[in-house]
Amino acid sequence: MLAGIRKFFLNLIYSWRFYTFGREQYQECMSNAFANNLQSLRQGNLLVAIFAVPCGLIPIFSENGNYIDALLYLAAAVIALILYFFTNYVMQQINVNNHRIYLLISLFYANLMLFGIYFSIWADPSKPASLVLCFFIFSLLLYINPPQFNLLLTLTAIAVFIVSTIIVKEYNIWIYDVIYVIIAGSLGLFFTWHISKLRLGLELSANELEDERNKYVDQSITDELTQLRNRRDFMHTFQRYLSNYRTSDDWLCIALADIDFFKFYNDNYGHPQGDVCLRAIGDALNWLRDDLGVYVARVGGEEFAVIWFEKDSSHVDKVINQWMETIKNLKIPHEKSKVSDFVTMSIGVYKARCGLNHDSQVLYDLADKALYAAKGGGRNCAIITGDDIKQYKITLPN
Repeated sequence: MLAGIRKFFLNLIYSWRFYTFGREQYQECMSNAFANNLQSLRQGNLLVAIFAVPCGLIPIFSENGNYIDALLYLAAAVIALILYFFTNYVMQQINVNNHRIYLLISLFYANLMLFGIYFSIWADPSKPASLVLCFFIFSLLLYINPPQFNLLLTLTAIAVFIVSTIIVKEYNIWIYDVIYVIIAGSLGLFFTWHISKLRLGLELSANELEDERNKYVDQSITDELTQLRNRRDFMHTFQRYLSNYRTSDDWLCIALADIDFFKFYNDNYGHPQGDVCLRAIGDALNWLRDDLGVYVARVGGEEFAVIWFEKDSSHVDKVINQWMETIKNLKIPHEKSKVSDFVTMSIGVYKARCGLNHDSQVLYDLADKALYAAKGGGRNCAIITGDDIKQYKITLPN
């Protein structure tokens, strides 16, 4: 029987915790919501401080000044300000531990609850504590908390308010106050549960819509065969590179490359095998992108483009050599090639000085011209040229 009761309450807690979203979706929602909770914590603590300061100053300047009241209210204001500045500090951290956010929220509510208890019970027993409790409960809506956390805070507040009311107030006052506190707490639990569920549902829907949007955007700028960026994304990125260079960068490099005698490859091995070759080249260039930090795109059938920044002009040779070496190491057979037994590439590179008024189409055409020079110069090589740079050729040893 005890096992059955335990199972019932565990199922109740988990159904409350995960609602109808499922465990993974719920956790994703809460992870996103916690970042917003920090901003709400700043605002909530600032509001408590703004409200508590006048409450602390009024007794000091009144005729029968109650300095105990003033001291307690000002203490609540100071605690709220400390939490405000500490929240600011936490927000500047790159990785914020969720347990730290739980602690900040708990301290905020503890300060708010102590302030409310003194304000509605100890300082003036004639005030109805239920009104302050309602304010406390509905302040839970400032945050997107796990529902069991809201339940714990609410039940704690109800218990503390009831005990304090019974201790401080007379029987003919506290009996009604306790009833009102229970009613207020029950209504608060009902509304905060449903509103939290609605907010989590909206958060989940927003996440799903954002994921779908990112998926379609990614599909629109990705070449399906090679998983490289496509020509559309390349033209946008190239334009952005022209204006968004770092002060430490001196050169913007654009390289265009063709697979040598790829038509012969398709004619000999068939188009399905040609797709396999293109995928292998795409994987190699993706590795090059990750290793060297360059931008790579497939801009045509067998044509690829690479753009990157350089501080040292001579380092371009290292990038091109590594590129050609990577393709060579694939050892993709190409018996119809006139330059090698394996698939090779011809590359044209143009190096432009950063900060000059360059046109993207002009630079593209200059790199394309260098590519044609590489093809005319025997293929399986790279021709490099640029602003105030004498054209030269790079080849790999056999």
